[in-house]
Amino acid sequence: VRAHVQAKESGIKLLVGARLDLSCGNSLLFFPIDRAAYGRLSRLLSLGRRRAPKGECELHLGDLEEFAEGQIVVALPLSPWERGVRGEGYGADDEAGRRNSEDAAVPSSPARSPPRGEGDFLAHLARLFPGRAYLAAQCLHRGDDEARLAALARLSEEAGLPLVATNDVHYHGPERRPLQDVLTCIREHVTLDEAGFRLFANAERHLKSPDEMARLFAAHPDAVARTAEIAERIRFSLDELRYEYPAEPVPDGRTGQQELERLAWIGTEERYPRGVPEKVRAQIAHELALIAQLDYAPYFLTVHDIVREAKARGILCQGRGSAANSAVCYVLGITAVDPGRVDLLFERFVSAERKEPPDIDVDFEHERREEIIQYIYDRYGRERAGIAATIISYRPRSAVRDVGKAMGLSEDVTARLAASVWGSWGDGLTPEQITEAGFDLADRRLRQTLVLARELLGFPRHLSQHVGGFVLTRGRLDETVPIGNAAMPDRTFIEWDKDDIDALGILKVDILALGMLTCIRKAFALIEAHHGRALTLASLPREDAATYDMLCRADSVGVFQVESRAQMNMLPRLRPRTFYDLVIEVAIVRPGPIQGDMVHPYLRRRQGLEPVVYPSEDLRQVLGRTLGVPLFQEQAMKLAIVAAGFTPAEADRLRRAMATFKKVGIIHEFRGKLID
Repeated sequence: VRAHVQAKESGIKLLVGARLDLSCGNSLLFFPIDRAAYGRLSRLLSLGRRRAPKGECELHLGDLEEFAEGQIVVALPLSPWERGVRGEGYGADDEAGRRNSEDAAVPSSPARSPPRGEGDFLAHLARLFPGRAYLAAQCLHRGDDEARLAALARLSEEAGLPLVATNDVHYHGPERRPLQDVLTCIREHVTLDEAGFRLFANAERHLKSPDEMARLFAAHPDAVARTAEIAERIRFSLDELRYEYPAEPVPDGRTGQQELERLAWIGTEERYPRGVPEKVRAQIAHELALIAQLDYAPYFLTVHDIVREAKARGILCQGRGSAANSAVCYVLGITAVDPGRVDLLFERFVSAERKEPPDIDVDFEHERREEIIQYIYDRYGRERAGIAATIISYRPRSAVRDVGKAMGLSEDVTARLAASVWGSWGDGLTPEQITEAGFDLADRRLRQTLVLARELLGFPRHLSQHVGGFVLTRGRLDETVPIGNAAMPDRTFIEWDKDDIDALGILKVDILALGMLTCIRKAFALIEAHHGRALTLASLPREDAATYDMLCRADSVGVFQVESRAQMNMLPRLRPRTFYDLVIEVAIVRPGPIQGDMVHPYLRRRQGLEPVVYPSEDLRQVLGRTLGVPLFQEQAMKLAIVAAGFTPAEADRLRRAMATFKKVGIIHEFRGKLID
């Protein structure tokens, strides 16, 4: 997805494909011609991944036939050295039928042995992919290129597979070869000194210019011309992926919007048995109209269905985050925040201008969340439901540790180097700090370690599972993105992370676990048993004076979000007396406000020791409730619009950059415009 977004910005056509390493030792490049073929490739990859542990894929030659339609395939010939390592050519024994015995739902591949010998194998591909199969040729500067190209040309003619020039690219420029070597060592768990033949012999695995390719394949110009021919045949773009919400919660004869409105007004009567305040009624009508305009009703119904199932099982749950800004979420029972009591902005949750899909996070009792996860898998099926991935990227400490280990530095040296890094994305690899830590920068290996570690920053390290972000679809999810096994038993997840699915307009529902909800549910049961009061999150007494007295004494051990040492230190100073005071309490004791020197000015102003001055009336509107101190993302967005001339879309990108700066570190892109 990231390549797709970048290619669009650069005006480049992206050819989406995959390399398939079959169990018999052969490798093929698959390029889907159109959307339907892309779906088949995605299903094929899902099949291979569901058979294997996380991070692996088991595919056999017999699997290809079912998914061959619409694919352009390029066979990668094995070199003589590779044939010696893997078994002779394409004739190695097929392992068809072997699969993960723990997953009986995944069918085994047909028990079919591949043809023996390179020529037979290529002829088989020609029959399986008529007019769409090619044989790859590469010039890798190993001394045998001319003879090897001639042999491949003969093989191509015999098998009826046209020769196509490829490059086995692993990096964009030859100067990146040292980093590629280090990444190979990290992947193989060896040092550079031990790597041997695991590393390439030269730095030729880089992108080459058209002129250079024409020179390398001067004896086979048709092979170069076919690269353009293949590119022309491939019409598929990720823009063609169309996400559709599941339709299950909608009864026959109704649209999703009609069902949502019916449930919302029923819920309104339940939430307000003494009559619905006019302000709330108007807010619900406004939200329903915006939901209808953006066609988000099925999404709300899906979340409502999950929450209803949890309540039917007696599992306490609660929507969090910007979903609490929604009156519709309140009357559907997704959140317990009454919009009539607090002044919240629905457009922070769903906005027509922002064109950003809603994102509802729901916390469940931590002891019983797995029940809900398995309910979702059972309701939608493994091919229609998957947890999003999280791409863990290299930060200074992890980069220093991994590169140092690959370079052969001892564990105590890499640990000390990593300890010299300040912050998650700070300039912790500066020469001054390294010298301060007691290292000699004249040491060549140490110096090269630091250079390579800097190059690695931001590079993907490994794929992890999102804490609970589910993607659900009406059709097959595995025709949109490959699905694989997670490390946890009975969990399956997709290979895209939340930023990727956002870029393609795919919605997720966050199914999260919260230990405090288990405590609250048990407390409700105790209160009912001893006092006969049946309380819920929505019916708890509001603004209880005795509770605030307790908090002002910092008596908050075991109280979610205000039980840390820092919070207990702040409570007697801030002295909360209203719910909004607690909102500020939780927000202000964070690294950002503390490092940004926002805490003491706010406390002095609250205590009347410092005047509250606003540079303009516009800023008073933005910062009035926090006494002129910006504490929330919404305030940062409004400040950018009011004071720095940002458009709403730019302000939202600023918010995203603030929310993800530890992970991707792009906040600096907004610095100049904001300050100017």
